[in-house]
Amino acid sequence: MKDFVNRIAIVTGTTGIGHAIAKRLAADGCRVVACGIDSLANGEFQQETRASGLTISVEHCDVSDSNQVKAVVGKTVAAYGGLDMIANAAAIHPFGTAPETDPESWNRCMAVNVGSIFLFAHFGIPEMKKRGGGAMVNLSSVQGYACQQGVAAYATSKGAVHSLTRALALDHAADHIRVNSISPGSIRTPMLASSAAHFAQDVPTEAAFDRFGKAHPLGRIGTPEEVAELAAFLLSDKSGFCTGGDYLVDGGLLAGIGVQ
Repeated sequence: MKDFVNRIAIVTGTTGIGHAIAKRLAADGCRVVACGIDSLANGEFQQETRASGLTISVEHCDVSDSNQVKAVVGKTVAAYGGLDMIANAAAIHPFGTAPETDPESWNRCMAVNVGSIFLFAHFGIPEMKKRGGGAMVNLSSVQGYACQQGVAAYATSKGAVHSLTRALALDHAADHIRVNSISPGSIRTPMLASSAAHFAQDVPTEAAFDRFGKAHPLGRIGTPEEVAELAAFLLSDKSGFCTGGDYLVDGGLLAGIGVQ
């Protein structure tokens, strides 16, 4: 299947879920601009895409910086002639309670995890309207619904992603632009590895992943590719009547309650 032939997408985040979404879209014919702030990851991803033959251009971008976001959108339109889709996967995950979280870390978390979605909507939606419509997917988290202790900034940012997704969906439905979000559970990403280092310091990373997986009814953590499959569906015409929703990829985590 080539669901995305002649489509143009921007994907934020060049590791983990963003990396998987960019590859998934490109594999189905999409022309993708992937962007992120990690220069090493960007370089490795660009080398990978050249070897694979996928049409993915990797750009450096601080997604919280309006000038840099504007530049990426402009470069995408100049290179490929428009913009049809945006997948917002870039995020950071500070740890700490409110007293433990310094204001700078709080503000940075909000700027990256929520502000970047606003910025790509601000600059990207007018370009989608020129093409007669489009689709956006925002990566949230199960922690936007129910969170563990010590993640005040991250959990708040992910709850805000749900609200911003709904607002964008309602504001731009008449423009034929659909906006949805995805809330993953524990997914094998560099971010989850940092969580393992923080919350399970006494065990190796793989052992921590196994522990995290046991909290999910399916008994394991997920993969970025599993999230990317849902993102591809929500960005495709196959989900043409879906907008303003949040979709779980959590191995059943939120289906139960903590009573044994």
